[in-house]
Amino acid sequence: MNSFDLYTKTSPVKLFLTVAIPGAISMLASSLWGIFDSIFVGSFLGETAFAAMNLGIPFVLINNSLADLIGVGSAVPISIALGKGEKDEANNYFTCACITIVALGAISGFILYLGAPFILKAMGAEGELAELGIAYLRTYAIFSPFSTIVFAMDNFLRICGKIKSSMTLNIAMSAMILVVQYLCICVFKIGIIGSPIAVAGGQMICTVIALIPFIRGKLTLRFCRPRFSFRIVRQFVSSGFPNFLNNMASRITSILMNRVLLQMGGTAAVTVYGILLNIGDLVQYFLYGSCDSLQPAIGYNWGNNQDGRIKSIVKCTLVASAIISVGGMVLMQLLPETLVSLFLEEESRYLLPMTVKALRLYCLVNLFRWFPFAIQSFFIAIDKPAPASVISIMNSLVVPVALMILLYPLKLTGIWINAAVTAIIVSVLTIIILCWMKKGGQFELEPKK
Repeated sequence: MNSFDLYTKTSPVKLFLTVAIPGAISMLASSLWGIFDSIFVGSFLGETAFAAMNLGIPFVLINNSLADLIGVGSAVPISIALGKGEKDEANNYFTCACITIVALGAISGFILYLGAPFILKAMGAEGELAELGIAYLRTYAIFSPFSTIVFAMDNFLRICGKIKSSMTLNIAMSAMILVVQYLCICVFKIGIIGSPIAVAGGQMICTVIALIPFIRGKLTLRFCRPRFSFRIVRQFVSSGFPNFLNNMASRITSILMNRVLLQMGGTAAVTVYGILLNIGDLVQYFLYGSCDSLQPAIGYNWGNNQDGRIKSIVKCTLVASAIISVGGMVLMQLLPETLVSLFLEEESRYLLPMTVKALRLYCLVNLFRWFPFAIQSFFIAIDKPAPASVISIMNSLVVPVALMILLYPLKLTGIWINAAVTAIIVSVLTIIILCWMKKGGQFELEPKK
């Protein structure tokens, strides 16, 4: 089945089973290397190396988010253009996006390499902690021009209807990274730089594999002579900005959190927070995968003026998001010791009680986080960046930072419950935005020609 028929003619429930479930598995698989990366570093390199990685990873993810900005930002107009039958326009979007991502990766990698010592100093890291953090960041920076585009290839494959290919690629990438991580860290013992070498190397190889069918002209999207314009760049930035803003804001929040944690509880508190984020990411990536996989379907049908299908797809997304998120919370409440133990070496077992207590509070975020997340994804898919950006910035920066101040008297407990309280507040805000947009006719489709 070609991509147009898949997204515009398949029944919504079958479409969800065909697209969202493999997409969720794909996203979960692509996140496993990050989870195991933390396990390898924490278990084999120790608490200081794990803390150094957690101080550095927000900046790595900020660097990667530039590729995501263009990847998501181009996916929206590409899907809508294909829904309208404008294939040449879609191909130009695709070509310009790939070139832009590589250029941005080179620029951001250069800045990250030069700025690594200043970043760690500003974070309050000293001695061995700072040295390990600098090595970690600079190794990632070297690979940046060639590795970051992998975050966009997933979107492009799904737009072309290659759901299983996308899933297979992500599973292969994670498996490859895990093997190389084990060899670098556990066998050859090259230290903390083994982590970024393995990750970036796997990403580059999978990028090449993903590009081959596009280069050969075997998919819906094809490379063409690029026709850059200010309108195209503005479209990429506008459509991708909510997702980029979410990535940037959440990393800034993590940086501020780490700074506060170093003051409150030292390296141990940073380690606990890093474990919470890694366990929480298992649910978040699964949630993101299911929502993100359905964005092309919503975009195709928005461009093709199929209002009824859009509503059905959104309902499926909301139900699935709730099940995934609440199910993740139940799992964390039932098996906290098992999950936490994966990230602690024998010498750091003294952190187990503290981390288990923190996880039981932190996981309450999953009761509410799914709703604003799914609605934000819907806004992005129909090219409504303004409300998506409001939800994003409130969820990732404004509310959690405000709560960091308000809950400061609770010390570390205030940090652990921050995410859950944020999710409640942002869920209420999302309902208000939905009602306001519906009243203003923001969901009306263009009249069919």
